[in-house]
Amino acid sequence: MATASAQAIVERQTALQLLYRGSDALTVGICGILVGEFWFPEGGLASAAPIHGFLTAFCAVATLIVFPACGLYESWRGRSRAALGLRTLAAWSLVAVSGLVLAYLMHQIGAVSRLWSTSWFGAVSVALVGSRLVLYQLLGNVRQQGINAKRVLIFGYGPLGNEMYRRVQRIREAGYHVVGIYCDHEDDTLPSGVPILREMSDVTRFVRSQDVREIWLTLPMAACRDLCDVVYQFRNDLVDIRWVPDIMSVELLGHRFSEFLGLPVIDLNSPPDSRITGLLKASFDRVFAAVALLGMSPLLIAIAIGVKLSSPGPVLFRQKRLGIDGKPFDVFKFRTMVVHQDRGVTQAVRNDPRVTRIGAFLRRTSLDELPQFFNVLRGEMSVVGPRPHALEHNEIYKELIDRYMLRHRVKPGITGWAQINGLRGQTDTVEKMRARIEFDIYYIRNWSFQLDLRIIARTALHGWTGKSAF
Repeated sequence: MATASAQAIVERQTALQLLYRGSDALTVGICGILVGEFWFPEGGLASAAPIHGFLTAFCAVATLIVFPACGLYESWRGRSRAALGLRTLAAWSLVAVSGLVLAYLMHQIGAVSRLWSTSWFGAVSVALVGSRLVLYQLLGNVRQQGINAKRVLIFGYGPLGNEMYRRVQRIREAGYHVVGIYCDHEDDTLPSGVPILREMSDVTRFVRSQDVREIWLTLPMAACRDLCDVVYQFRNDLVDIRWVPDIMSVELLGHRFSEFLGLPVIDLNSPPDSRITGLLKASFDRVFAAVALLGMSPLLIAIAIGVKLSSPGPVLFRQKRLGIDGKPFDVFKFRTMVVHQDRGVTQAVRNDPRVTRIGAFLRRTSLDELPQFFNVLRGEMSVVGPRPHALEHNEIYKELIDRYMLRHRVKPGITGWAQINGLRGQTDTVEKMRARIEFDIYYIRNWSFQLDLRIIARTALHGWTGKSAF
């Protein structure tokens, strides 16, 4: 019975996919014709150069091949609508560019109207993305009513299983209904009203009798043998099995799925993406640093003169710090203290006699940090990132604070998430340093270009001074 039901579902989904593919091809063709009527009012595409009609037909047919290859007709249940829109736009862009390349190879690219092609691309983009987002919302509304909901069994119930269950209850529009939970131990967090299964044999009978469509494996990492047993047990059943890796239990920087030597891997301790987004951050850093140094050059010169006149010694103070992946570099600051010899690193304290008069002002306003824009230009630092600590402090705190050294997986910054949240100045206790590290780890895990801009804006408005700066 369950097999017949599954086959009926597959047949219905296949028919809907064929209908969906045909409607996308028609959308491309109809948009091309309508845009042609607008830009060629005397006769539409029929009065335009033949390449326009050819491109319209070619791209309409190409969607039947390219869109399925790009995964546009897979189930998007429980996935991001933004990702759906971006993938749709990327697939259509691939089709459109292929058409233009073909026109170029046919020596007809000069005959293509730029107004028509641009308008056609925009119209199709709006139509394809808009229709999918509307359908996404409609299906979500239907699923919130319990219609078209997939019946799910959660296999393994711990913190991860509990989190999956709570998400299903919270995100109703995803269209999942937990009908059973396998848990071989007592757990106070087990939800009421959901059948609890204790034996593997019970799971097999339950899945087949209750028309369960998906099994979610939320086992701990140590239970790999159980995972293999479940997959083998249901090898002949038409049921989807999803493994949800228990990466939540590994408190590292983050994770991403990738391919390594031809095999899929999960990078558990990977730094933020260093590809396009990393290039964007690096480019922004250098442009921002160059503009800042150029714009503030009169101020920098004035401070340099003041430092030189305040006491004998160099204008700039250099000290070793750890950069990305623990590579040492010299950090630049305006000298704020009289020249002296320290055994190790002694942090400045309030009313420190070593601090010069102009140095006190520079430290209080954080203007002593401005030369670090030269470090940014050299690629050693970023405008935004965890603040670099003295090498001696790294050796001390890495043994006292978990994940302390993970902050060195990214470039240190002139300002950071911790600093705009009030964690500046002296770290004379382990708790102060631990709080700063937590903010640094949060920044690394949740990095985005928008977050950087937000930190820069808050630093410019409020981050130069504070009670902790002295």
